[in-house]
Amino acid sequence: MIKLIATDMDGTLLNSAHEVSEENIKAIEYAQSKGVTVVIATGRAFYEANTPIKPTGLKVPFICLNGAEVRDEEFNIRHTSKLSDQQIKDVTSILDKYNLYYQVYTSARIYTEDKGKDLQIYLDIAEKMGHTPDVEKIRNAIQKRIDNGSLKEVSNYQEVYEREGEIVMKFLAFSSDLDKIDTAKAELAQFKHLAVSASSRGNIEITHNDAQKGIALEALCEQLNITMDQVMAIGDNLNDISMIEKAKYSFAMENGTDEVKAVARYMAGSNEDSGVGRAIMQVMNGEV
Repeated sequence: MIKLIATDMDGTLLNSAHEVSEENIKAIEYAQSKGVTVVIATGRAFYEANTPIKPTGLKVPFICLNGAEVRDEEFNIRHTSKLSDQQIKDVTSILDKYNLYYQVYTSARIYTEDKGKDLQIYLDIAEKMGHTPDVEKIRNAIQKRIDNGSLKEVSNYQEVYEREGEIVMKFLAFSSDLDKIDTAKAELAQFKHLAVSASSRGNIEITHNDAQKGIALEALCEQLNITMDQVMAIGDNLNDISMIEKAKYSFAMENGTDEVKAVARYMAGSNEDSGVGRAIMQVMNGEV
């Protein structure tokens, strides 16, 4: 009997409008009504992960920042994993070497050194993926994040690293130059104390090696006395692989990467077609 479901957000639970479909909501509510714990497992920070979940009325635990932070249904922080000063130096030396633009995620907010670069990077990546980006919509979204305090522009990241009472938990680097992304990712992967993954083709996500979705999921299951053969995990990109490899009922999204599809046992529909909700109902109904 399945007892826990872990779902990624972007490209998985969320559609292209960054919303949770009614079909997905109903499937999650049905699973919860049967005593199943449903967990959001995302690369997002909590202060941005909860934004599309709040309107749904769902109450769920969160594995955030790829496992660098875990929160319960009441949003209490149960675990954090920070990057040390040495790890920060190792990461930034490679990102600076390849002149990659990056954001710094801390326990308080996301930092950028240039919100103009944020806009250009998002436009470049969207175009690389074959999309026609809505410039004003993206610009307004960036400004909204600044207005609500989840994104802050600083003149130099060093002031963030030296700030007392705030811990660095993740770096997110972007580039439309995919060769540069791949080379930097390979060099970062040489540091065994780092976890290096991605949530889209044009980015790199870097956390402490302990901060991985699969590790956080195992720890949560241990607390709940749940074994991994009672777990369903579903995702679409590289930062989902660590949990998909561990769960018995592992699903790759139709729109997912080949790497995820190679390790998942089952295929779900696309994020535009409520693939998460339909996969949940397949498992709940004993169809897989």
